[in-house]
Amino acid sequence: METLELTQYKSLLGRLDTEEAIELVKETFLKSLRRNLNLVKISSPLAIVDGTGINDDLNGIERPVGFPIKNQSEKKAVVVHSLAKWKRWQLAALEIGTGKGIITDMKALRPDEDYSPIHSLYVDQWDWEKHIAPTDRTIDYLKETVSKIYQAIKHTEIVVFDQYKEITPFLPEDITFIHSEELLTTYPDLSPKERENEVAKKFGAVFLIGIGGKLKNGEPHDGRAPDYDDWTTETETGKKGLNGDIVVWNPILQQAFEISSMGIRVDAKALDHQLQITGSEDRKELLFHKTLLEGKLPESIGGGIGQSRLCMFLLRKTHIGEVQTGIWPTEEVEKCQKSGIFLM
Repeated sequence: METLELTQYKSLLGRLDTEEAIELVKETFLKSLRRNLNLVKISSPLAIVDGTGINDDLNGIERPVGFPIKNQSEKKAVVVHSLAKWKRWQLAALEIGTGKGIITDMKALRPDEDYSPIHSLYVDQWDWEKHIAPTDRTIDYLKETVSKIYQAIKHTEIVVFDQYKEITPFLPEDITFIHSEELLTTYPDLSPKERENEVAKKFGAVFLIGIGGKLKNGEPHDGRAPDYDDWTTETETGKKGLNGDIVVWNPILQQAFEISSMGIRVDAKALDHQLQITGSEDRKELLFHKTLLEGKLPESIGGGIGQSRLCMFLLRKTHIGEVQTGIWPTEEVEKCQKSGIFLM
């Protein structure tokens, strides 16, 4: 487990002020994002029936938490990893019109997540999905959407400052867009995370385009499951990928800090191709995948925005355990306390 090497840290806000500030961040950001993207808030599941293909595989190797359902003949259910595919299903079920979308509070358990000051077993995020027209499957539409999300983050930062003057805004006015291929060309000798650190520190806030596909060095910048984001379609820029990550520079941690993973979702053609190149063609028989391949699900764009991540960043915290309750090893709790970090 990665640990913090801080000898002296003092939170800008006490525990009670922190709890109130968390509520302020969540309420402000949600309201702003809904307005910017034309989203309606809906309810969502904590667990779903296994074997439908609706639960997300994230990087493709994470194991879900599973349990039998007594009153359904021990049928297996799994706690969600995220709701990327479930949301698209809901767009169809709710008959959401083009240009409108949905957002929900997603609560998940990811037992294979590596512990670190920015990761825990418990994941809370705003999961959103928007119905788009086929003509919106462009890099320009993706950038426009990212900019609207960034505007909501900037607005929330100002609202926090209005309430807590000790938390000074520092995000740049605009977010910078860069493709992962360009990043590799600029920093060919660095690892993906080191590249992110360099570009985030330089610009303050970046959207890194093209996550999942192999770059010219034969390796992807990062992994993505083949059945939600479109990371293989060649765009009008001549580069592949209609997805990406919102990454900011975190001066408290002195590192790049991911806020959101998002993108235009696969259409039938992209899904078929990405299942082929990842050796996942067996998924074509699952309910979600069959329905999409048959053209029965709407075109969409969507993503997840970390709630605790955003609170941690905007409230200048050094550990995610300062903004959410979690399960931490005793040695981590003790080490954090010695550094002035008190975990919930």
